[in-house]
Amino acid sequence: MKLGFVGLGKMGGNMVERLLRGGHTCIVTNRSPEAIEVAVSKGAVGARDLADVVAKLDGTKVVWLMIPAGNAVDDAISQLKGLLNPGDIIVDGGNSNFRDSMRRGEDLKAHGIHFVDSGTSGGVWGLKVGYCLMVGGSEAAFKTLEPALKTLAPENGYLHCGPVGSGHFVKMVHNGVEYAIMQSYAEGFELMHRGPFPIDLPAVSKLWENGSVVRSWLLELATLALQDDPKLEKVKPWVADSGEGRWTVHECVDYAVPAPTIAAALFARFASRDEEGFGLRLLSALRNQFGGHAMKTEK
Repeated sequence: MKLGFVGLGKMGGNMVERLLRGGHTCIVTNRSPEAIEVAVSKGAVGARDLADVVAKLDGTKVVWLMIPAGNAVDDAISQLKGLLNPGDIIVDGGNSNFRDSMRRGEDLKAHGIHFVDSGTSGGVWGLKVGYCLMVGGSEAAFKTLEPALKTLAPENGYLHCGPVGSGHFVKMVHNGVEYAIMQSYAEGFELMHRGPFPIDLPAVSKLWENGSVVRSWLLELATLALQDDPKLEKVKPWVADSGEGRWTVHECVDYAVPAPTIAAALFARFASRDEEGFGLRLLSALRNQFGGHAMKTEK
């Protein structure tokens, strides 16, 4: 099929390449022209901007966005509303909040334009192994997109989750679960690192990939990281969060869903970035005040 593709970053560029390999025609644009040139060298058709992308499409026009969540998505949709016709389709494949997707879907529905939210998992490895696609939107729009979805995903790797917003909702939960799994691995390997035996951590990680009940792709990635730097001496203990873990915890609160593991994993990331540790300083001071317990002080 023929589709427009906006955003050629780490994931977007690889998604375009996978589509091209599958025989699709991609009209691409990006903020930096260098990324467009790379995509064109692989068989894509370059476009100057959104208007140029739409002008080079025909029939039912499909424009897939792979751009940062937030204002950038709203700005792109605002422009596309004036360029597309009723029946055309806009896909947001980024990590947008599902409530934003619901709002955008309602707005575009009034213009007769289909909106599809596609939660996309696979990271930089998706080009090789395919992307897991969690799709929200109308059945008609999903069917139109299905040829591209089949190419992007591995076998059984895409699903019509429900109406607009459901794709990004499922992806949000996916990322919350991911936080918890990674935190569990981190805690287990920390114990082996500090424990009483000279454990070969890369070897254990590799071992667990084979037949263990805790085997996973995330564990395979842990093996790669440990093989490259067994003591992780090149890595600072500072962990960012992209936002979806926070959204997951917020929704758990709103729906009264107990999710202590996901919440603890999110808070552990906050703690990793607290260089001052004021709260911990206060805890130490309180123990000293009420019980005369030893307190380490700054030099």
